[in-house]
Amino acid sequence: MVKVFLKHGRDESLRRFHPWVFSGAVAQVQGSPAEGDIVGVYSAEGQFLASGHWQVGSIAVRILSFDADPTAPDFWINSIARALQARIAVGLFPPVTESSEPATASENRSHPRLRKREGPAGLGEEAASSLASLRPKDCGRGPAQPDVFGDSSPVGSVTGGTSCFRLVHGEGDGLPGLIIDWYDGVCVMQAHSVGMFRAKAQICDALKTVFGERLKAVYDKSSGTAPFKAGLELIDGYLYRAPGFEASETVVLENGRKFLVNWEEGQKTGFFLDQRDNRALVGKYAAGRRVLNLFCYTGGFSIYALTAGAVQVVSVDSSARAMDLVARNIALNPGEAEVHNYCEDAIDFLHNTPEGKYDLIIVDPPAFAKHRGALKNALRAYQRLNAAAIARVAPGGLVFTFSCSQVVDKITFANTVFSAAAQTGRSVRILDRLCQGADHPVSIYHPEGEYLKGLLLYVE
Repeated sequence: MVKVFLKHGRDESLRRFHPWVFSGAVAQVQGSPAEGDIVGVYSAEGQFLASGHWQVGSIAVRILSFDADPTAPDFWINSIARALQARIAVGLFPPVTESSEPATASENRSHPRLRKREGPAGLGEEAASSLASLRPKDCGRGPAQPDVFGDSSPVGSVTGGTSCFRLVHGEGDGLPGLIIDWYDGVCVMQAHSVGMFRAKAQICDALKTVFGERLKAVYDKSSGTAPFKAGLELIDGYLYRAPGFEASETVVLENGRKFLVNWEEGQKTGFFLDQRDNRALVGKYAAGRRVLNLFCYTGGFSIYALTAGAVQVVSVDSSARAMDLVARNIALNPGEAEVHNYCEDAIDFLHNTPEGKYDLIIVDPPAFAKHRGALKNALRAYQRLNAAAIARVAPGGLVFTFSCSQVVDKITFANTVFSAAAQTGRSVRILDRLCQGADHPVSIYHPEGEYLKGLLLYVE
C-alpha cells in the first residue's frame, strides 16, 4: 500500500477523526498512487493514522478507516451493514428475528418479514451465517453495537409506512464519496470520487450479500457526480437486476404517502429523501391553509399539504418533467383541496403573486452556491427570494425556507433570512430550525456534513 506522510503538526484533524486529508498537509508520498487507489496515511514520525482513497485536488485523501483494512474481503459488507443498522435504529427498516411470522403478499413487496429458514434479512443460510459474525468494530471506527441481523433484535415495522430512505450518506456513514438511496428494494448509487466509482462492483456485491432476496436492482447514477476529468466511463446503468425485474420507476411510501420515483430520469437519485421530516412538519401545519410550494420538483411538500387538509395547494417548478410527476403523485394521493400546478420559473411566479394570497409558502430552491466562489451571489439570491416570500405571505402565515448549499452554513443562512425580513419591515418570528433527516447523518467529527438547513417563520 502506498504511504502518505503528513507534515509536522498537520495530523491533528485525523487524530480527531476528520475524514479528509488536504493536499497542503501532505509532506511526501512513498509510491505513485493512481487516483482512487487506497493509501495509508502516516504522521511525520511514521505512525499509522488511517487509510483511504487517494484523489487529485484540494482533498488528497478521503478516509475510509482509522483501523480496519479497506482492502479486506468483508470491508464493504461490514460498512453497508453498519449503515443499515443505523436505519433500523431509527425505524426506517424492519429488523428481523427468527420468530417473525410470514407477511402478507403486499407486505412482502415492501417490507417482508421472513421465515427463519430464509435466514436473517432474507439471506440464504451461507450469507446469513457470514453476516452473523459481523460486528461494527470490524468496520473501522466506533464501539461495538448490537448486530443488525442478530436474533436478539426486536420485531419491528417501518415507521409510519416508509419504504424509501438514504442507506449510505458519505462521510456521515464513514464512506466519503458514496451515496446510496433505497427505493423499496432498488438501490441507486452515486459515486462522488474516483475511488468509490472504481469500487462500485464490490459495493454492489456487498449490497447483494446484505439484502439478499430483498434487493431488486442496483443502479449506478454517477455520471453527474463522479469527477469527469478522471477519464472514467461515466455511463449510468444497472450493476445488478434481479431475474425478471425490468422497471425504471416504482411507487414508494413515505409516512404513508405515495410517491412515484424514476431513478433513471429523475434528478439526483430520483427523489429528495432529505426533506422527509420537514415534509411531515408541513403536513402538521397545512390544514385549512392556502399553500404555495415553490421549486416543488415532484411535489413532496404539496402531497403532504394536500393529504393534511389544506384548502388550496399550488405547486410551481420550471421543469416540465417534474410537473408531470407532480400530477401523477397527486393522482396517487387524492385530496379535497383546490389544486393548481404551474410549469413556470418559481422566482418570477413569486414576484407576480399578490400579497396575502397564501397562508403557507415553501421556499426550497436548488443549491445557489456549489462552491465558495459563488457564495456572495448566492446569499444575495437567498435574500431577495426570502424577502419576496415574507412580503407576500398572508398575516399570521408561515414560511418554510431552506438552503441545501453546503457552503452556506446555518448561521450565515439565518442572518441572510434576517436581512430579508428586515427589508420587508414585517414582524417575523422563528418557530423552528430545520435540518436533514436521520438517514442523512452528520458525523460529529465532520460538521460540514450538515448541508441542509431551514427555518420555519411566523409572519404577522
